[in-house]
Amino acid sequence: MTTARSSDKKGYHHGDLKAVLLDETARILRDEGEEALSLRRLAANVGVSRTAPYHHFKDKQSLLGAVAEEGFIRFNRAMKIALDEGRGKGGERIMQDYVAAYVNFAVSNSEYYDLMYGSKLWRSESLTTSLLSSARGTLRSEVERIQLLQDRGLIAEDLDPLRFTQVAWGMLHGISRLLIDGIYTDSAAVTPICETAADMLWQQLKE
Repeated sequence: MTTARSSDKKGYHHGDLKAVLLDETARILRDEGEEALSLRRLAANVGVSRTAPYHHFKDKQSLLGAVAEEGFIRFNRAMKIALDEGRGKGGERIMQDYVAAYVNFAVSNSEYYDLMYGSKLWRSESLTTSLLSSARGTLRSEVERIQLLQDRGLIAEDLDPLRFTQVAWGMLHGISRLLIDGIYTDSAAVTPICETAADMLWQQLKE
């Protein structure tokens, strides 16, 4: 989760300002919603001049895109940790940990996840090349991971890595959105749902 830094407005160096602005933006999105966000409000919260955020972000849309990119960085880090911690536990357990980590990240960091996979940014004409690269790179790394397992003979050789990754992504995104949007509210069922999803995906990998 993001830690707001606005309470320590002078506790950063000039070179850290962009990171501070991103952190505070994420906090505003999480606690107050996008309607409360403006570059002027952001500058006031952080304790810098009204023009300071514009040295890093052209406008609000650019700012939101940068938060989405930060989200991909954090997401990829969380997924890597889940995979690293699962080494030696067996493929089925690794898949369970991975699914749980995905859904937990999405729900616990919805201020990032909403932007990473939200229609407002993706339908925008000002979608940046760097955000596209972050999103596509995330998908590509997953496809490459499946291909590597396939090359080592650890999963089904006739599996299409791209199609599997797309379907797995759709499944986990759907579960995450139901939870984030408050459509599914039975918290006791989250773990069994994730375990069932993991079992279904694992069956496809090993067939």
